[in-house]
Amino acid sequence: MLKVRVIPCLTIKELRLVKSVQFADHRNIGSYIAAVRVFNTRDVDEMIVLDLDGHETGPKPWLLEEITKECFMPLTIGGGIKTLDHISSVLKIGADKISINSAALKDPFFINQAAATFGRQCIVVSIDACRSPAGGYEIFSRTAASPTARSVVVWAREVEARGAGEIMLTSVERDGMMNGYDTDLVRAVTEAVSIPVIASGGAGSVGDFVKVVETSNAAAVAAASVFQYTQVTPMNIKQHLIKSGIPARI
Repeated sequence: MLKVRVIPCLTIKELRLVKSVQFADHRNIGSYIAAVRVFNTRDVDEMIVLDLDGHETGPKPWLLEEITKECFMPLTIGGGIKTLDHISSVLKIGADKISINSAALKDPFFINQAAATFGRQCIVVSIDACRSPAGGYEIFSRTAASPTARSVVVWAREVEARGAGEIMLTSVERDGMMNGYDTDLVRAVTEAVSIPVIASGGAGSVGDFVKVVETSNAAAVAAASVFQYTQVTPMNIKQHLIKSGIPARI
């Protein structure tokens, strides 16, 4: 088993660091630059930064430059990335990976183009999921703010086939709730694909990170609220993973 990565996720809205609950009620946390600086000192493996206003504005080069100048760890950038030119500019600014969501749903061939042009290792497809009344899980569109009736597992298989190097999987119901990851959701996707899956949405304690890896074989664990509202640190999580027999990077 590869070492499990611990990844803080920062979300930016109206140029402030925010934290949502079930993708709504965005609470102002403070300065995203201050948060980046803190995580630089806390032994995180990677960082994900999502600009929630990007679907309207596209990537903001000046904002990304501000972040990359302060970030000394592998960095994934998402928000409003819709073209190959967008990807090129974000990577040139200093991101190691890019995350796409709505653009991939609108035009799945965009994944093929992105992977062929830049290499699948830097293409992360973000999937936001909610439980379907009919059973299973369906894709939630952040920009449309509604379910799409598309199967998460079917879409996960397709994005892998089209060249995505990684999937970031977020439970809409668990987002910001701090009551644990949706392990059934994560397991459904990890069993359907062979590329790494980042579990996101719901972490509230160190035990939640262990549980999702043990039950679903997630390759990485992303979190936000647990770092903003508790004393849990990335190192606490890594130490707990290792004590539970799960390899992590120390």
